[in-house]
Amino acid sequence: MIEKRSGEKSNLVQVLDREGIGRTLARMAAEILENDGDNIVLVGIHSRGVPLAQRLAEIFEAGTGKKIPLGRIDISLYRDDVGPWRPAHSQPVLKRTELPFDLDERVVYLVDDVLYTGRTIRAALDALVDYGRPKAVRLAVLIDRGHRELPIAADVVGKVVQTSRQEDVQVRLLEFDGEDGVWAGTEVADGD
Repeated sequence: MIEKRSGEKSNLVQVLDREGIGRTLARMAAEILENDGDNIVLVGIHSRGVPLAQRLAEIFEAGTGKKIPLGRIDISLYRDDVGPWRPAHSQPVLKRTELPFDLDERVVYLVDDVLYTGRTIRAALDALVDYGRPKAVRLAVLIDRGHRELPIAADVVGKVVQTSRQEDVQVRLLEFDGEDGVWAGTEVADGD
């Protein structure tokens, strides 16, 4: 058992540490460049997709000397679990969408931390087409945990983590959580 900072116990197992995330992102960047060259734009999906897209852009710039256009997209209003039936306290908090480039005829890589049911990506696709008509849209995810509910697959996957639907995958990033790492497993309530 791993002790969580809150004092609760969990059965979470670390599947990537800081160095592992760095190596994985470097491999993903190389795969993206091999597939589409540097004629791409990266669009991070709020929240953890945004710093992952930033890190990929930094890897591209370090390797090629070229800046890759970088944007961010908020899918809050495009989710299929948002509506008047939800209590006010659970309504989404809107974040900024920033796409400081033309999407038309560009190869757009949506970047996210975890691919699960596919519903987040469906919402991101809906949001993206409100801003233009890309030549192609591809998906790059750090973790693919399976269990799709929609016919969506990632083009570039950092790591496949086999989980059950009862398990959780937690991606922690320095920018949000003060540490880098990926954990998978189940939470254990106090007293268990």
